[in-house]
Amino acid sequence: MSKKTIAYLLMGVLLLALGLTGCGGQQPAGGGEKAAVLKVGTEPSFAPFEFQGENDKEYAGFDMDLIRAIGKQMGMQVEIQSMGFDGLIPALEAGNIDVVISGMTITDERVQKVSFSKPYYKSGLTIVTKQGNDQIKGFGDLAGKRIGVQIGTTGADEAKKIKDAQVREFNTPPEAFMELKAGGVDAVINDKPVNDYYMKEAGSKDAQQVGEPLTSEDYGIATAKKNTELSEKINKALDELKKNGEYDKIYEKWFGKKP
Repeated sequence: MSKKTIAYLLMGVLLLALGLTGCGGQQPAGGGEKAAVLKVGTEPSFAPFEFQGENDKEYAGFDMDLIRAIGKQMGMQVEIQSMGFDGLIPALEAGNIDVVISGMTITDERVQKVSFSKPYYKSGLTIVTKQGNDQIKGFGDLAGKRIGVQIGTTGADEAKKIKDAQVREFNTPPEAFMELKAGGVDAVINDKPVNDYYMKEAGSKDAQQVGEPLTSEDYGIATAKKNTELSEKINKALDELKKNGEYDKIYEKWFGKKP
């Protein structure tokens, strides 16, 4: 066999090996192309948006169904991670997660740190007091009162503006509601849908929701400032879900009415 023939054979083997390597990268073991993973951060104690029942393994709620539908629309596998609400944006900035969906209000302060999707839900702040409390009828009656809030939320921000208020911050809304029931605070300020859900599920016997909503707030899905491509894809998927009716189905499932 000549040296030229040997060279041709070696070149053929090399090209074949390169071709197989390329195929192997596109078809991972197990068959089929592996979907990209969307790492989602949430604080799962904000029913009906995100929560976990005692016997449930998966997180449930409006936000959870929505982000899974968005992931499916984008062709991505959704992985949800639980963390404290005040740690969500730092985790996003550090690159530990790709997305935050956690009943997060779009605010000027947060926009300085992260990018938000188009608003997907309109909310507002309301007050819950103990049943029979006739001293607090609205936000104007909260001066000097003991107020329970969730740490890192717009409810906490607004409570701190109230004159002489004694603001107590809790990690989750249920902890604030428990403190209200125990008499440790006079009122709880939280997002209206969360207060509505608490009243419906557990609080109507010993609590009451009073006054008109203080604010009108938009919830958004947060992404890192530098990840403009992902933000655009999320907005596109959200638009598609609204067009094909899937968003309406999810909304009606959790709020009992169409948006």
